[in-house]
Amino acid sequence: MPAGVSEPKIFLRRLFDAAVAAADPMRCVPPHLPSLPNGRTLVVGAGKASAAMAQAVEAHWPGALSGLIVTRYGSGVPCRKIEIVEAAHPVPDAKGREAARRILELAASARPDDLLLCLISGGGSALLALPADGVTLEDKQAVNRALLNSGATIAEMNCVRKHLSAIKGGRLAAAAAPAKVVTLLISDVPGDDPATIASGPTVPDPTTFADARAVLAKYGIEPPQAVRRRFEAGTDETPKPGDPRLANAETRMVARPIASLEAAAIAARAAGVAPVILGDALEGEARDVASVMA
Repeated sequence: MPAGVSEPKIFLRRLFDAAVAAADPMRCVPPHLPSLPNGRTLVVGAGKASAAMAQAVEAHWPGALSGLIVTRYGSGVPCRKIEIVEAAHPVPDAKGREAARRILELAASARPDDLLLCLISGGGSALLALPADGVTLEDKQAVNRALLNSGATIAEMNCVRKHLSAIKGGRLAAAAAPAKVVTLLISDVPGDDPATIASGPTVPDPTTFADARAVLAKYGIEPPQAVRRRFEAGTDETPKPGDPRLANAETRMVARPIASLEAAAIAARAAGVAPVILGDALEGEARDVASVMA
């Protein structure tokens, strides 16, 4: 046994701490902050790490700012200028709906010389629970529960969620146009697709109502009548690639699962343990990493 693994619990804790540190917002957010705008800086966001991201922004932002973040219950952290709201995850609740409504209103208030800084992490889809016209929160809750129990992938779930939402699938960025929108993302999904993370509130949505209907059919989910009517009508599509309202929107990936796995691998090597790469690779990056004794 390598000398660095004489106490396995300490060794494993060291790997865990290295992986978490690689995604620590105080470490990974500041290098990706944009320049000061001529106008106001409005900070909005959602996700399990979004409050910690807001705290990192406050600690390193050189100018004035204000805003609103929604995170899950128990994940809030103290912020001085950015309001933090806690709501339910993974099934949305009324607090998430109200926070999402206020976030959309804040985005819509942006003037052309303002900056809308969006802080998005995993869990944001459930937390930005603003139903589209004609759909109730109870409808969304029912569909969300059915999807969670169905075995649907996160991409399939978010396809449906985008088409039930007034804020997801690029609608948040569209509301702020023509103001500059910069989104900082912490990924929790395979492939790190910005359109999948938190249902992509600030990026174009390549999926359609037909895709959403196909997901429900695939898993035998019978939606509430309001949802069925909306999906059959298909008249309120999400912003697609090339939509001019998203021309001034930019996304920056600040942390990815592979970076945390790589940090754990480095710690393992330092202890004399050789990491073994397992699983499929995407664009040359391993999706799963396991450490075994060399």
